[in-house]
Amino acid sequence: MRLALEQARLARAAGEVPVGAVVVRDGEVVGAGWNQPIRAQDPSAHAEIMALRAAGRRLGNYRLPGCTLYVTLEPCAMCSGAIFHARIARVVYGAPDPKTGTAGSVLDLYAEPRLNHHAQVEGGVLAGECAALLREFFAERRREDRTRSDEDRDQPGTPDPDAPR
Repeated sequence: MRLALEQARLARAAGEVPVGAVVVRDGEVVGAGWNQPIRAQDPSAHAEIMALRAAGRRLGNYRLPGCTLYVTLEPCAMCSGAIFHARIARVVYGAPDPKTGTAGSVLDLYAEPRLNHHAQVEGGVLAGECAALLREFFAERRREDRTRSDEDRDQPGTPDPDAPR
């Protein structure tokens, strides 16, 4: 998970939501990725997808049986689907995602008996550190948004959004 946190910090440095992931097989990192949908102009460029793509290239196969995916945030539905298609054996995540998490927070796709693949899931690994990175990022974003709003109000001819209508 520490390596996934390093990937999350790369995302943050690039201005992306700080989520990182690594794929490990037999104790060796075979893929790593960080969130980059803005940079890549690709809504599917989540950390998990980037790590799965890297692992697939490295191993020469889109199927990744016997691999563990470590990710700093509980996977969303899109990423869980990719995890299932890749045949990942185990998913270890840090912080739960109460808005889009599909490993138990909003849905539990990993326990859905109608699906043809099931990965073992372990959540809460370094959860505090993973969640803190996300909280700090979004707090910084809110501060930047307030600063931009204040600057906009100072421009001549710009309507004040707080003024009575």
